Amino acid sequence: MLLNLPLSRSKLDRAAHLRSEKAVLDELWQRARIIKMLGDRFLIAGKSLKYIEPTEAETTRYFLGLDESNTPYFVAHTKYDEKEFPEEYQSLRSIGADLDDLQIGAAVHALALTQWHESHQRCAKCGSSTHFTFGGAVRECDSCGASHHPRTDPAIIVLVKDAQDRILLGRQKVWPAKRFSTFAGFVEPGESFESCVIREVAEECGGKVSEMHFLGSQPWPFPASIMIAYEAVITNPDSVKADGEEIEEIVWLTRDDLKNKIANSELLLPPIISVARAMINNWYGKDAAHDLTGGESWRN
Repeated sequence: MLLNLPLSRSKLDRAAHLRSEKAVLDELWQRARIIKMLGDRFLIAGKSLKYIEPTEAETTRYFLGLDESNTPYFVAHTKYDEKEFPEEYQSLRSIGADLDDLQIGAAVHALALTQWHESHQRCAKCGSSTHFTFGGAVRECDSCGASHHPRTDPAIIVLVKDAQDRILLGRQKVWPAKRFSTFAGFVEPGESFESCVIREVAEECGGKVSEMHFLGSQPWPFPASIMIAYEAVITNPDSVKADGEEIEEIVWLTRDDLKNKIANSELLLPPIISVARAMINNWYGKDAAHDLTGGESWRN
């Protein structure tokens, strides 16, 4: 059974067939629900996104799609280089768990798209400036005319287990104290997801994967990844060790071990909107929402 992953929820039809007609997009804009972004933060009201009127938006706009009632959605984006944001602007990391299926799908799309536009102002072929077209789905070179499309970098994430159904979690050096999570890594050129699982487990803890199964996938727009989730059983639980480079500590955990360490503030888990947390909660079982609370952390 595939996991119900928090950031994979979406109720928007991306309506790609509408992107090529500027007049159509102009008409849609006038009756749209418009998400406002400042850098990588969203304008909010309470625990929801706050929509603005077309007349309030004096910034770059990108088309996101249509909801079930054919209401169009856009994001109005302003570049922002300051470290401190106004209080009414919050990151997807902080608001993601509170958004409904419609808003989370729109927000994930908006964040991934705006961050791609900010980092791809120049043509990868000739180095000239680019402009956006097709409602924000493409950037086109002002000089050579090359078209560039948004990038998504695949990464596997794997919950390592042994034959006794214990899980192995690791801790990276750059993380806050006591923060542990599952193993993950980017897929390399010419590599399959399954080969990446085997390689990453071997590199990070020396585990020898004997079996694996797919759990699901989730966009992770921080800034441009998609996480491909697996469970994997290894044959050498007694000989695994942290690689000492990326992973500095590993720990085998039963369900009771995990519950007790969290209750005693000895261990922090990944945040609730992450793939890693969904995998751990799924392994733990139906009481995860009750038992695994009070201990979670983003990486630094």
